[in-house]
Amino acid sequence: MSIKFERKAALYPGSFDPITNGHLDIIKRALNIFDYLVIAVAVNTDKKTLFTKEERIELITGAVRDLDGVEVTSFTGLTAEFAKSKGVKAIVRGLRMVSDFEYEFQMALMNRKLMPEADTIFLMPSEKYTYLSSSLIKDIGKYNGKIECFLPPNVVEALGKKFQIKNYRG
Repeated sequence: MSIKFERKAALYPGSFDPITNGHLDIIKRALNIFDYLVIAVAVNTDKKTLFTKEERIELITGAVRDLDGVEVTSFTGLTAEFAKSKGVKAIVRGLRMVSDFEYEFQMALMNRKLMPEADTIFLMPSEKYTYLSSSLIKDIGKYNGKIECFLPPNVVEALGKKFQIKNYRG
């Protein structure tokens, strides 16, 4: 008897403005479950971001370069529609704290309505990353605060350049 194995693929959508070590933790946890992970930068023209879509893709690509089974791309529109186009059966979302749950639960139910064949998988980051958010990191970085323990090295460097800080201490 032969067993047929199919590739288990998931989508991890987000703004990733910028990607943090908390995001990377979720990515690594997802890769323990799935064979292939599509990391998708959501482009929302109503939302002002610090980094352009192209910069965010480049930062993510640099941060995950040593990981196998990862694709970095972008999308506009509905997450469920993009998930369908990629042929994934799961959408990965990170939950840092209880306050994230209500919004994420609502989104998961809507995605299920739009794409019943996919499930949303909630993953919690390591405790040391539960308080991290890209917004908080940008605020700290803007004032030359110490951020190196929160971000991949390529992102620390990019923030220094973005804020035009000489002798950026990251």
